[in-house]
Amino acid sequence: MAIVLVIEDEPLVRDTIKLSLETGGYHVLIASDGREGVNMLNRNKVDVVVTDLIMPEQEGLETIRIIRRDHPDTKVIAISGGGRHVGTDYLKAASLLGANFALQKPFAMSHLRQCVADCLAD
Repeated sequence: MAIVLVIEDEPLVRDTIKLSLETGGYHVLIASDGREGVNMLNRNKVDVVVTDLIMPEQEGLETIRIIRRDHPDTKVIAISGGGRHVGTDYLKAASLLGANFALQKPFAMSHLRQCVADCLAD
């Protein structure tokens, strides 16, 4: 069973994603910010990371940089509902840093599950 790590600071969003992915047959680990997520990634074999971009403690762009440096084979899906600064395209930056997919919130859970499946098919 594939393992997906979901890094998201909003509990309702995190729990919704977790439930959707578990329903899709994945084992899901959760973290509330990038620092916690990287610590979990360092302790567990993870196939795909789904990370929000705007979070306290350690934001998603820094988290993606660390994943690419320390776990280059781990697939990454970036998610974001926007940014703190108008006009900043965090999803584009995430793609440039190596995210395999970048999804704008809100998105259909079926779309996220398809992105996870596509990551695992590579």
